[in-house]
Amino acid sequence: MRKRIYQWLTGLLVVILLLPLGGCALPGLSGGSGKDTVRIAAQNTTEQQIMAYMIQGMIQHYTKLNTSIINNLGSGNVSFNALKNGDADISSIRFYGTDLTTVLNRKFERDPSKVKDIVTNDFQNKYHMTYFDTYGFADTYAWMVKPAYAKKHHLKTVSDLQKLAPKMTVGIDQIWQNRPGDGYPAFQKTYGYSFGTVKPMQLGLLYDALAANKMDAILGYSTDGRVSSYHLKLLKDDKNFFPPYDGSPVATDKVLKQHPELKPVINRLVGKIDLKTMQRLNYQVDDQLEEPQTVAKDFLQQHHYFEGGH
Repeated sequence: MRKRIYQWLTGLLVVILLLPLGGCALPGLSGGSGKDTVRIAAQNTTEQQIMAYMIQGMIQHYTKLNTSIINNLGSGNVSFNALKNGDADISSIRFYGTDLTTVLNRKFERDPSKVKDIVTNDFQNKYHMTYFDTYGFADTYAWMVKPAYAKKHHLKTVSDLQKLAPKMTVGIDQIWQNRPGDGYPAFQKTYGYSFGTVKPMQLGLLYDALAANKMDAILGYSTDGRVSSYHLKLLKDDKNFFPPYDGSPVATDKVLKQHPELKPVINRLVGKIDLKTMQRLNYQVDDQLEEPQTVAKDFLQQHHYFEGGH
């Protein structure tokens, strides 16, 4: 969700190309258009695409509906507008925390229950969209270190870094340095310390820099597959600084009314994919170079399409 949010300009170009095509699916997928085709929007991140194919697989398994995927949309705003404008029916992953401030233009809020209530109600009342409960994972900023470093300095929480911070070199997402609400300025006030050297860089370089011991810690994303591939330790945000970014599917009320069989199918995925699972699925694509649709299909088959779900 928040991953590669700086690519929103690219997304604007992508949506111009993709949305007029309506239900353009990738090769090998059942596509088409019409009232019996459900169009699934996915942003240009690995987990967005995995979950789009997972929703597609569930729909194909449990219903007679056709499906198509509008892929590689550049931001949450682009995928939201695809739903709003009738160019898509389902958004594969949306995040309460992101939609609160970027779509709804609401005041920054950290209380998970308040965020969920505001976003769910506003999406329903203003835009006639249904925000489902979370899949079970949150894609949020997370401080992480190598296991040996954590063991040496007895690190479990973000507060534990305070004693080391003045001498630490840390890598951060370029956006986060001056990000309002949950950026570095607010972080320093909440946790009461600053790092000795802070190096903003592109997200993809952060993990490599930490693995190469060029950084003591980095601020990455909790679901990133490289957390698993590099065996990194996530430090607990013990002061709950970062707001809730639980991942959920969102569907238009129109498509749920036209096809009432969709809601129970989507609900089967609710609560079934935790953080470790999402890390592993991302790892299979990003590190083992498997195709997102293959990873999604294998996962669903292994779990028998969650036959005992909602």
